[in-house]
Order: sequence, then C-alpha cells, then structure tokens
Amino acid sequence: MSRGDLTDAQWERLEPLLPPIPKMGRPPRDRRQVFDGIWWRARTGSPWRDVPERYGPWETAYTVFRRWQIDGTWPRILKKLQVKADADGIIEWEVSVDSTVCRAHQHAAGAPQKGADDPGRTRTDGLVASEPDDHGLGRSRGGLTTKIHLAVDASFHVLAAVITAGQRGDAPVFEQVMEGIRIPGPGGGHPRTRPDRVLADRAYSSRQIRSYLRRRQIPHTIPEKRDQAGHRLRRGSAGGRPPGFDREAYKRRHKVECRIGFLKQARGVATRYDKLAVRYEATVQLTLIRQTL
Repeated sequence: MSRGDLTDAQWERLEPLLPPIPKMGRPPRDRRQVFDGIWWRARTGSPWRDVPERYGPWETAYTVFRRWQIDGTWPRILKKLQVKADADGIIEWEVSVDSTVCRAHQHAAGAPQKGADDPGRTRTDGLVASEPDDHGLGRSRGGLTTKIHLAVDASFHVLAAVITAGQRGDAPVFEQVMEGIRIPGPGGGHPRTRPDRVLADRAYSSRQIRSYLRRRQIPHTIPEKRDQAGHRLRRGSAGGRPPGFDREAYKRRHKVECRIGFLKQARGVATRYDKLAVRYEATVQLTLIRQTL
C-alpha cells in the first residue's frame, strides 16, 4: 500500500457502495486498485498519463472516473456516506456557508462550446449536473478561476457543494447551495433539508437571503454590512430594527474555513486541471468521499 491509498478499514466501508467496473473489452480491474489510482491523480494534481503503473493503465482510471461521473456514481456514494453519518448521529445540523476561489490551470481552458458530443455535459436527471455554458470558468485579477460554494455542518461534513465561475458573487448562489442540502433518512421517507441554524459572513447579508431563511423558519447568524446599517439608521424609525446577531454563535463559523483548507489539501481541487465543470465537480466529490472515509 502506497501513501494515500485506502486502508483495509476504509476499503471495507467503501466496497459495498461502489458499482462494478464498466466493461471495456478486457477483464475488469480490481476496484480498489482503480479507486486508488483515481484518488492519486486528484491528490497530486498530476496528468492522467502520469498515474503510476501500480494502479494499472491510466486509460482505465480515467475511463472509470468519467463513466462514474456521467452516471452519477460519485454523488450517490457521497450521499450514502452522509446518510450513514446522519444515522450514526455524527452530523450536527448547525450549517456554515462560504465559498473559496481556486485557480484554474491553463490546461483547464479551451473546452468546446456547449453542444459538443459529450454525454457528461448534457445529462440533467437525478444527481448528474449539466455542464454550464461558461464551463465554470471566470476571469479575475488572478486569471482563470473557479469558485466552490460549500455548506458545512459543525462536524465538518460537507452537505452541499456548488461549482460556479470564479467571479460569481456568494449571495446569488446561496439559495442553490441551501437547496442542495438533502439527507435522506436511513429508512427512506422525506429527506432532511432544513438546518437548525445557518452561519454566514457579511457577503450573505441581504434582504433576499434573510427573507428566504425566515420563510423556511431557519434561524441564522449573519452580520449586517456597514453600509446597510448606515442606510437603516438614516431612515430613522422607518428603517426598522437591526437584524439579530449572536456573536458567540458566529465564532463557530470558522469550521467552514477549516473545512475549505482541508479540502484544498487535494492538489487537484486547489488548482483546477479539468476542462469541464462536471469533471471538476466529480473531482471535488471524489475528494469529499476520500476525506469522509
């Protein structure tokens, strides 16, 4: 076993969740070997062709990674791990929301325009996301970037992740992130979608977000922006009361920052090398699976 490979205990948890290796005209590879090869690439950020021979042909690792992205295997595995964690009482439903910007390597640019013959970009059923027109790439001062929006609970489990272009604001994506929180119960039934509390920084201080959370009866701790506070004070009694703010609860928002740092320990996440946003999203999901194990 090489550094970063699955331990026997981790493989025992993961094996029942993995589907069979797709048939590719040759005898199927060992699933543990293939998974370790796919994870090696995400952990190191190396090109697929550099996957060590001990993991088998690199073509096999890439093909399995791509097919499991297309058929929604990666989000299904992650969802099953979340269900198990919730059933064991590990997930704590105080959720912190934040985002992080990841630099995109020059190899991530140049993907064809939407409409090319790639099934990984057109499927929208189930847990499979469709490829955005901008491929989740945006330009900022640092060049090409991609942003990951996360909802993290108090036990550091990532309950939802959304990929957008790097220049997208945090507030417009907030509702999409919250709608991504869906943890089914172990016995089926309606999934849990409502946290006990939401913590977020000033980037999420908007009337629309506060109204959305009140409508869903979700308590929240979001500091008010200074310009919003000044505008409210200038209006006098017509400005209304300031939003409630629990300073002690807000201190626990650091957990999403810690989780972002842990996520970026995978070099394939910290720097985006995938041309398609759905492939990069699968890399993020793979990393979350491996770190959850």
